[in-house]
Amino acid sequence: MIVVASSRQSVPIAGRGLDAEGWIAREGALSRIPAAFAGVVDAARARIAESFDGALLHSAYIYGSIPRGTAVLGVSDLDLLLALRTEPTEADRAAATRIEQDLDRSFPQIDGVGVLLFSARTLLSELEQHDLGFFVACLCTPLLGDDLADQLPRYRATPLLARETNGDLSLALAGWRRQAAEATTEQQRKALSRVVARRVVRTGFTLIMPRWGGWTSDLTESADAFGLYYPERAEQMRRAAVIGRTPSPDPGVLRELIDDLGSWLSAEYVTVHGEKTVRP
Repeated sequence: MIVVASSRQSVPIAGRGLDAEGWIAREGALSRIPAAFAGVVDAARARIAESFDGALLHSAYIYGSIPRGTAVLGVSDLDLLLALRTEPTEADRAAATRIEQDLDRSFPQIDGVGVLLFSARTLLSELEQHDLGFFVACLCTPLLGDDLADQLPRYRATPLLARETNGDLSLALAGWRRQAAEATTEQQRKALSRVVARRVVRTGFTLIMPRWGGWTSDLTESADAFGLYYPERAEQMRRAAVIGRTPSPDPGVLRELIDDLGSWLSAEYVTVHGEKTVRP
């Protein structure tokens, strides 16, 4: 089995998600995984190693509430990222889907599994340095392989980081409207409300991140920080944070998130930080 190798600082020690020198610290660590989820993570590591050999897999990571130590039994999902030595193929995506389904069926501790696939080249590219590169270096915890964070820069809470992480909210809005119109079941609307709410809250946070001067992935803290600078929208954002944790089947909730708060946020973001660099 491939072993993890990393020298990147993992624990915020200076407040607001920063290390002692003011850089954004990696927010998760294997040591923070709650005992109830340890078996899930061990199984994920084993399934990945079985499905992607060393000739294909460069490294694997876990991100989200589990490595942050805040996961809730039966509610939280398992989020994984695989960095491949080549561009992902359809066969690779099918293998990732099998891992998702196998783990989700096997462990009642989690509610869903997501596996992201990218080539290591893409993750290390100049174009992705302040988006996917930042994601790997600061929001992902290594599970297998040599940590790509060792080849990436350190990051501060800058307008550039804000623009490149979430300066494309407008691209998501049209798709969400279509999905909301096509949703016919409560479960579909709940699932969509969770996705939309989380993205809206995190975009709201990165809108004010340079002024706030730090980093957090906690939805409540993100909404509260946003409210310091946009008090007229504070209550809306706090409601969005609640929906991100406890999704709603109410179509009115989706309309508020997408057509009101989301549309306003998209326009404000471009005004403050500009649009994200266009991807090919």
